[in-house]
Amino acid sequence: MAKTKVIAVANQKGGVGKSTTVYNLGAGLALNGKKVLLVDVDPQGDLTKMLGQRKPHDLPLTLANCMNDVVAGVGGNEHPEIMHHHEGFDFVPGNRSLSAVEIGLVNVMSRETVLRQYIDSVKRDYDYVLLDCRPSLGMLVINALAASDHVLIPVQADYLAAEDMTELLGTVRQVKRQINPKLQVGGIFLTMANETNFRKDIVATVKENYGKHFPVLQTVIPATVRLAEISTADKSIFKHEPNGKAAQAYGSLVKEVQSIGEKQRSKPSDISR
Repeated sequence: MAKTKVIAVANQKGGVGKSTTVYNLGAGLALNGKKVLLVDVDPQGDLTKMLGQRKPHDLPLTLANCMNDVVAGVGGNEHPEIMHHHEGFDFVPGNRSLSAVEIGLVNVMSRETVLRQYIDSVKRDYDYVLLDCRPSLGMLVINALAASDHVLIPVQADYLAAEDMTELLGTVRQVKRQINPKLQVGGIFLTMANETNFRKDIVATVKENYGKHFPVLQTVIPATVRLAEISTADKSIFKHEPNGKAAQAYGSLVKEVQSIGEKQRSKPSDISR
Protein backbone atom coordinates (compact mmCIF):
# COMPACT_ATOMS: atom_id res chain seq x y z
CA MET A 1 0.00 0.00 0.00
CA ALA A 2 1.28 3.46 -0.87
CA LYS A 3 2.30 5.82 1.91
CA THR A 4 -0.60 7.59 3.57
CA LYS A 5 -0.83 11.31 2.81
CA VAL A 6 -1.85 13.40 5.81
CA ILE A 7 -3.19 16.81 4.74
CA ALA A 8 -4.29 19.67 6.99
CA VAL A 9 -6.74 22.25 5.63
CA ALA A 10 -5.94 25.44 7.52
CA ASN A 11 -6.50 29.18 7.60
CA GLN A 12 -6.71 31.32 10.73
CA LYS A 13 -9.67 33.17 9.20
CA GLY A 14 -13.11 31.67 9.63
CA GLY A 15 -15.68 31.30 6.88
CA VAL A 16 -13.29 30.48 4.04
CA GLY A 17 -14.67 27.01 3.34
CA LYS A 18 -12.33 24.72 5.30
CA SER A 19 -14.97 22.23 6.47
CA THR A 20 -16.75 22.31 3.12
CA THR A 21 -13.44 21.60 1.40
CA VAL A 22 -12.53 18.72 3.72
CA TYR A 23 -15.96 17.12 3.21
CA ASN A 24 -15.93 17.42 -0.57
CA LEU A 25 -12.29 16.42 -0.91
CA GLY A 26 -12.96 13.33 1.20
CA ALA A 27 -16.05 12.42 -0.82
CA GLY A 28 -14.24 13.04 -4.12
CA LEU A 29 -11.23 10.95 -3.14
CA ALA A 30 -13.56 8.15 -2.01
CA LEU A 31 -15.33 8.31 -5.39
CA ASN A 32 -11.89 7.75 -6.94
CA GLY A 33 -11.50 4.56 -4.95
CA LYS A 34 -9.27 5.96 -2.20
CA LYS A 35 -9.55 5.00 1.46
CA VAL A 36 -10.08 8.26 3.31
CA LEU A 37 -10.32 9.37 6.94
CA LEU A 38 -11.57 12.86 7.85
CA VAL A 39 -10.67 14.26 11.27
CA ASP A 40 -12.56 17.18 12.82
CA VAL A 41 -9.94 19.17 14.76
CA ASP A 42 -12.30 22.11 15.38
CA PRO A 43 -14.16 22.44 18.71
CA GLN A 44 -17.11 23.97 16.82
CA GLY A 45 -17.69 20.57 15.21
CA ASP A 46 -18.90 22.03 11.91
CA LEU A 47 -17.52 19.16 9.84
CA THR A 48 -19.07 16.65 12.22
CA LYS A 49 -22.46 18.36 11.81
CA MET A 50 -22.10 18.34 8.01
CA LEU A 51 -21.46 14.62 8.14
CA GLY A 52 -24.84 13.98 9.76
CA GLN A 53 -24.00 14.17 13.46
CA ARG A 54 -26.23 17.14 14.29
CA LYS A 55 -25.39 17.13 18.02
CA PRO A 56 -21.62 16.62 18.14
CA HIS A 57 -21.40 17.79 21.75
CA ASP A 58 -23.52 14.81 22.85
CA LEU A 59 -21.29 12.18 21.21
CA PRO A 60 -19.64 9.82 23.73
CA LEU A 61 -16.42 9.34 21.75
CA THR A 62 -14.66 12.09 19.78
CA LEU A 63 -11.16 13.24 18.88
CA ALA A 64 -10.90 14.84 22.34
CA ASN A 65 -11.09 11.41 24.00
CA CYS A 66 -8.39 10.08 21.67
CA MET A 67 -6.00 12.95 22.36
CA ASN A 68 -6.59 12.62 26.11
CA ASP A 69 -5.76 8.90 25.82
CA VAL A 70 -2.47 9.77 24.09
CA VAL A 71 -1.59 12.20 26.88
CA ALA A 72 -2.48 9.56 29.49
CA GLY A 73 -0.47 6.89 27.68
CA VAL A 74 -3.44 4.59 27.18
CA GLY A 75 -5.24 3.31 24.10
CA GLY A 76 -5.45 0.07 22.16
CA ASN A 77 -5.74 -1.25 18.65
CA GLU A 78 -9.49 -0.78 18.43
CA HIS A 79 -10.86 2.61 17.44
CA PRO A 80 -14.57 2.86 18.23
CA GLU A 81 -14.41 6.64 17.74
CA ILE A 82 -14.07 6.19 13.95
CA MET A 83 -17.45 6.53 12.24
CA HIS A 84 -18.39 5.57 8.69
CA HIS A 85 -20.13 7.94 6.27
CA HIS A 86 -22.56 6.71 3.63
CA GLU A 87 -20.41 8.24 0.85
CA GLY A 88 -17.66 5.74 1.47
CA PHE A 89 -15.16 7.40 3.82
CA ASP A 90 -14.55 7.33 7.58
CA PHE A 91 -14.38 10.21 10.02
CA VAL A 92 -13.43 11.07 13.58
CA PRO A 93 -15.89 13.58 15.05
CA GLY A 94 -14.89 16.68 16.98
CA ASN A 95 -16.73 18.79 19.53
CA ARG A 96 -16.25 21.48 22.17
CA SER A 97 -14.32 19.07 24.41
CA LEU A 98 -11.37 19.88 22.14
CA SER A 99 -11.23 23.36 23.69
CA ALA A 100 -10.43 21.80 27.07
CA VAL A 101 -7.88 19.54 25.41
CA GLU A 102 -6.19 22.56 23.83
CA ILE A 103 -5.95 24.34 27.18
CA GLY A 104 -4.64 21.20 28.87
CA LEU A 105 -1.92 20.71 26.26
CA VAL A 106 -0.03 23.72 27.66
CA ASN A 107 1.27 21.54 30.50
CA VAL A 108 1.89 18.36 28.49
CA MET A 109 5.27 16.98 27.47
CA SER A 110 5.67 16.97 23.65
CA ARG A 111 2.40 18.91 23.47
CA GLU A 112 2.83 19.74 19.77
CA THR A 113 2.80 16.08 18.70
CA VAL A 114 -0.17 14.61 20.61
CA LEU A 115 -2.40 14.60 17.51
CA ARG A 116 0.42 13.15 15.40
CA GLN A 117 0.71 10.22 17.79
CA TYR A 118 -3.00 9.55 17.39
CA ILE A 119 -2.93 9.92 13.59
CA ASP A 120 0.05 7.57 13.41
CA SER A 121 -2.02 4.93 15.22
CA VAL A 122 -4.85 4.96 12.65
CA LYS A 123 -3.43 6.13 9.32
CA ARG A 124 -2.10 2.77 8.10
CA ASP A 125 -5.62 1.80 6.94
CA TYR A 126 -6.00 4.87 4.70
CA ASP A 127 -4.62 6.48 1.56
CA TYR A 128 -5.53 9.96 2.79
CA VAL A 129 -6.15 11.54 6.19
CA LEU A 130 -7.66 15.04 5.98
CA LEU A 131 -7.58 17.32 9.03
CA ASP A 132 -10.15 20.12 9.36
CA CYS A 133 -8.48 22.85 11.44
CA ARG A 134 -10.14 25.48 13.61
CA PRO A 135 -9.84 29.15 12.52
CA SER A 136 -6.90 30.09 14.73
CA LEU A 137 -3.16 29.52 15.07
CA GLY A 138 -3.43 27.89 18.48
CA MET A 139 -2.15 24.59 19.83
CA LEU A 140 -4.72 22.44 17.98
CA VAL A 141 -3.62 23.91 14.65
CA ILE A 142 0.05 23.48 15.60
CA ASN A 143 -0.77 19.83 16.36
CA ALA A 144 -2.48 19.42 12.98
CA LEU A 145 0.50 20.91 11.13
CA ALA A 146 2.89 18.75 13.15
CA ALA A 147 0.90 15.66 12.10
CA SER A 148 0.71 16.51 8.39
CA ASP A 149 2.75 15.98 5.25
CA HIS A 150 1.03 18.88 3.48
CA VAL A 151 -1.15 21.86 4.30
CA LEU A 152 -3.83 23.17 1.94
CA ILE A 153 -4.82 26.82 2.40
CA PRO A 154 -8.25 27.94 1.18
CA VAL A 155 -8.43 31.71 0.73
CA GLN A 156 -11.60 33.69 0.18
CA ALA A 157 -11.45 35.45 -3.16
CA ASP A 158 -11.05 39.05 -2.05
CA TYR A 159 -7.96 41.23 -1.81
CA LEU A 160 -7.84 41.54 1.98
CA ALA A 161 -8.10 37.78 2.52
CA ALA A 162 -5.49 37.12 -0.15
CA GLU A 163 -3.04 39.47 1.55
CA ASP A 164 -3.72 38.14 5.06
CA MET A 165 -1.84 34.83 4.86
CA THR A 166 1.53 36.04 6.09
CA GLU A 167 0.95 35.01 9.70
CA LEU A 168 -0.30 31.54 8.77
CA LEU A 169 2.63 30.93 6.41
CA GLY A 170 4.99 32.11 9.14
CA THR A 171 3.48 29.53 11.49
CA VAL A 172 3.87 26.83 8.83
CA ARG A 173 7.54 27.75 8.43
CA GLN A 174 8.08 27.64 12.19
CA VAL A 175 6.43 24.21 12.52
CA LYS A 176 8.56 22.90 9.65
CA ARG A 177 11.74 24.27 11.18
CA GLN A 178 11.15 23.20 14.77
CA ILE A 179 8.72 20.26 14.81
CA ASN A 180 7.93 18.67 11.43
CA PRO A 181 10.64 19.00 8.78
CA LYS A 182 8.61 17.05 6.18
CA LEU A 183 5.77 19.63 6.16
CA GLN A 184 5.09 21.25 2.78
CA VAL A 185 2.52 23.71 1.52
CA GLY A 186 0.45 21.52 -0.78
CA GLY A 187 -1.25 24.52 -2.32
CA ILE A 188 -3.11 27.78 -1.90
CA PHE A 189 -6.48 27.97 -3.64
CA LEU A 190 -9.32 30.48 -3.88
CA THR A 191 -12.83 29.86 -2.56
CA MET A 192 -16.13 31.76 -2.73
CA ALA A 193 -15.22 33.35 -6.05
CA ASN A 194 -17.86 34.97 -8.21
CA GLU A 195 -17.69 36.81 -11.48
CA THR A 196 -18.09 40.26 -9.92
CA ASN A 197 -15.12 40.29 -7.56
CA PHE A 198 -12.40 40.61 -10.19
CA ARG A 199 -11.56 36.93 -9.88
CA LYS A 200 -8.76 36.96 -12.44
CA ASP A 201 -7.16 39.96 -10.74
CA ILE A 202 -7.25 38.23 -7.36
CA VAL A 203 -5.79 35.02 -8.78
CA ALA A 204 -3.01 37.14 -10.27
CA THR A 205 -2.48 38.90 -6.93
CA VAL A 206 -2.18 35.61 -5.06
CA LYS A 207 0.26 34.24 -7.62
CA GLU A 208 2.31 37.43 -7.56
CA ASN A 209 2.48 37.61 -3.75
CA TYR A 210 2.98 33.93 -2.96
CA GLY A 211 3.57 32.00 -6.18
CA LYS A 212 7.37 32.36 -6.06
CA HIS A 213 7.60 30.34 -2.85
CA PHE A 214 4.36 28.33 -2.68
CA PRO A 215 2.23 26.39 -5.17
CA VAL A 216 -0.95 28.23 -6.14
CA LEU A 217 -3.48 25.68 -7.37
CA GLN A 218 -5.40 26.18 -10.60
CA THR A 219 -8.74 25.29 -9.01
CA VAL A 220 -11.02 28.16 -8.02
CA ILE A 221 -14.08 27.22 -5.96
CA PRO A 222 -17.10 29.30 -7.04
CA ALA A 223 -19.49 31.10 -4.72
CA THR A 224 -22.73 29.13 -4.94
CA VAL A 225 -25.70 28.54 -2.65
CA ARG A 226 -25.37 24.82 -3.39
CA LEU A 227 -22.21 24.65 -1.28
CA ALA A 228 -24.00 26.35 1.60
CA GLU A 229 -26.82 23.82 1.31
CA ILE A 230 -24.61 20.79 1.88
CA SER A 231 -24.05 21.86 5.50
CA THR A 232 -27.55 20.56 6.26
CA ALA A 233 -28.10 18.14 3.36
CA ASP A 234 -25.80 15.38 4.70
CA LYS A 235 -24.38 14.85 1.24
CA SER A 236 -21.38 16.21 -0.61
CA ILE A 237 -21.59 18.47 -3.64
CA PHE A 238 -20.98 15.39 -5.81
CA LYS A 239 -24.33 13.98 -4.61
CA HIS A 240 -26.15 17.29 -4.11
CA GLU A 241 -25.50 18.82 -7.55
CA PRO A 242 -23.19 16.49 -9.46
CA ASN A 243 -23.26 18.45 -12.72
CA GLY A 244 -22.91 21.93 -11.25
CA LYS A 245 -19.93 24.29 -11.27
CA ALA A 246 -19.04 23.58 -7.66
CA ALA A 247 -18.86 19.82 -8.23
CA GLN A 248 -16.66 20.40 -11.28
CA ALA A 249 -14.38 22.67 -9.24
CA TYR A 250 -14.04 20.21 -6.37
CA GLY A 251 -13.45 17.42 -8.88
CA SER A 252 -10.57 19.50 -10.22
CA LEU A 253 -9.27 20.07 -6.68
CA VAL A 254 -9.35 16.33 -6.00
CA LYS A 255 -7.12 15.75 -9.05
CA GLU A 256 -4.69 18.45 -7.94
CA VAL A 257 -4.53 17.04 -4.42
CA GLN A 258 -3.84 13.55 -5.75
CA SER A 259 -0.87 14.93 -7.69
CA ILE A 260 0.59 17.00 -4.82
CA GLY A 261 3.12 14.45 -3.62
CA GLU A 262 4.36 13.69 -7.13
CA LYS A 263 4.83 17.37 -8.03
CA GLN A 264 6.71 18.21 -4.88
CA ARG A 265 9.16 15.35 -5.11
CA SER A 266 10.59 17.07 -8.16
CA LYS A 267 10.01 20.68 -7.04
CA PRO A 268 9.58 21.16 -3.29
CA SER A 269 7.75 24.24 -2.07
CA ASP A 270 10.03 26.73 -0.39
CA ILE A 271 8.75 27.26 3.15
CA SER A 272 12.12 27.49 4.81
CA ARG A 273 12.65 31.09 3.80
